[in-house]
Amino acid sequence: MKKAFLLFLMCLLVISCKEEKEEVITQEPAVVWEPQDETAELEEQAKHENERMRFKLINSKFQDKNDLWKSFEKDLATFSEARYQELQPLVLEKSIPQLQQEIRDGKLSYTDLTLFYIYRIRKFESDNDLSLNAVIALNSEVVEQARKLDAANKKAPLHSVYGMPLLLKDNINTNNMPTTAGAFALAENRPSKNAFIVERLQNRNALILGKVNLSEWAYYFCDGCPLGYSAVGGQTLNPYGRKEFETGGSSSGSGVAVAANYAVAAVGTETAGSILSPASKNSVVGLKPTVGLLSRTGIVPISSTLDTPGPMTRTVIDNAILLAAMTGKDADDSASVEKQNNYIKGLQEATLEGKRIGVMRSLLQDSLYNAAVENLKAQGAVVVEFEAADIPLDNFGTLLDADMKKDLPAYLSTQAGKEVKQRQVQDFVQFNEEDSIVRAPYGQQLFEGIVADTTSPEELEKIAATLQENGRKFFDVPMQEHNLDAVLSINNYHAAYAAVAKYPALTVPAGFEDSGEPKNVTFIARPFEEAKLLEIGAAFENNYRQRKAPTDYNQ
Repeated sequence: MKKAFLLFLMCLLVISCKEEKEEVITQEPAVVWEPQDETAELEEQAKHENERMRFKLINSKFQDKNDLWKSFEKDLATFSEARYQELQPLVLEKSIPQLQQEIRDGKLSYTDLTLFYIYRIRKFESDNDLSLNAVIALNSEVVEQARKLDAANKKAPLHSVYGMPLLLKDNINTNNMPTTAGAFALAENRPSKNAFIVERLQNRNALILGKVNLSEWAYYFCDGCPLGYSAVGGQTLNPYGRKEFETGGSSSGSGVAVAANYAVAAVGTETAGSILSPASKNSVVGLKPTVGLLSRTGIVPISSTLDTPGPMTRTVIDNAILLAAMTGKDADDSASVEKQNNYIKGLQEATLEGKRIGVMRSLLQDSLYNAAVENLKAQGAVVVEFEAADIPLDNFGTLLDADMKKDLPAYLSTQAGKEVKQRQVQDFVQFNEEDSIVRAPYGQQLFEGIVADTTSPEELEKIAATLQENGRKFFDVPMQEHNLDAVLSINNYHAAYAAVAKYPALTVPAGFEDSGEPKNVTFIARPFEEAKLLEIGAAFENNYRQRKAPTDYNQ
């Protein structure tokens, strides 16, 4: 009997060792990013016909990319390439309702989805021939958060951010990751509170996957420097033409990450074109809402007059879902309003029949714009051509200088982490001068202009009012004369007018140039007409779907 028992124990030991051995065998080898000498690459880039594409560096001198996925080593070790390939057709280019349906059907879990994106980010960002420098940080808690949602076994609504991994532009506060605005001086900025919109998302059980790169200080730092560059994140690159096409700015990482399927969706911010530009350059849908619809509390500012966050997605329906999840009145933001709108209802059946769309004659020479206009007509829209007025936007730069001079110190005193010692723009200028090659390789001309600004509060108020009047005149005259529902533009061509008028704008993929560079058309409507814009955009997209995933990242 004793002999038999010993034999039984030996068998258990052999089985246990075999299982342990098999577990080790199934683990994936560690993937490591290795920095490379960029000299030859930069010499070639110096020949680019676009001066803003003549980079001084590509990879960040601050960030070791291996730190991005270090927290997930254990999970990634057992998430194989075979599993990634198995999930790929369930995830790539899928909308939120499609993903939620896959999860309902048991084909996918929130944990699967989260690990898929982390694996994918590591897959491309560890490859120096394919990396896009789109991601600055990943949330170390996100996989565990996804597991808890799976364990809850809740049947989430199809049009819900529940369990959806989202990326945030890195000027939006999170209490468990630094908020850097891409700047060395804010590299350790650890706010104690989430931004208001982040709280809204988390209350709806969205998963904050991480933070994305941006044009440093939301592209109000250096003059004529590359779009998508930041000291912390390095140079963001366009997946449709890596080192060939600009990424747009300043929400560069948001546009690139969504285009490359690094997350379900992303949140960007705009002052004047910073959502519309990168969305257009990366063939994604971007919405610049009316100022006040979404809270700005907890977001590193440029201008309290013009700033707004907004959703960046691959489809209009996802844009509406993300917008709805972030809305809500914020007592700490004086511009914030309460607007009850069902942005999602009716989008699937949206039609352009009878919608009156204003078309600028000066843009009709653009072949992609022309093709979009013809499609609008074919869908039953009433297209009205008009001559766009030549209305100056004098003192636009002064508005930004004067606003940032007061708004950045307000953020630093109430929203920044205690690690940040600077309190005025001048402090950042001095900090960067201590090591300008690393901290400000393209200069800091715009920050120096802010320091020199002497605009009084009374002058600022007058400038803002005049700009708003001129911006509204640009749109209101044709809108009223022709009873228009929206005006059609290209990319961010009229973003400054929409910004100062505080009019919402929705940009939707319209195709690709012969070079392969993406281009969008942009619908602009009156304040708080986001529901109408989304309806128009959805109808256009449903019948004229032009987005295609970037070839090198469609794997």
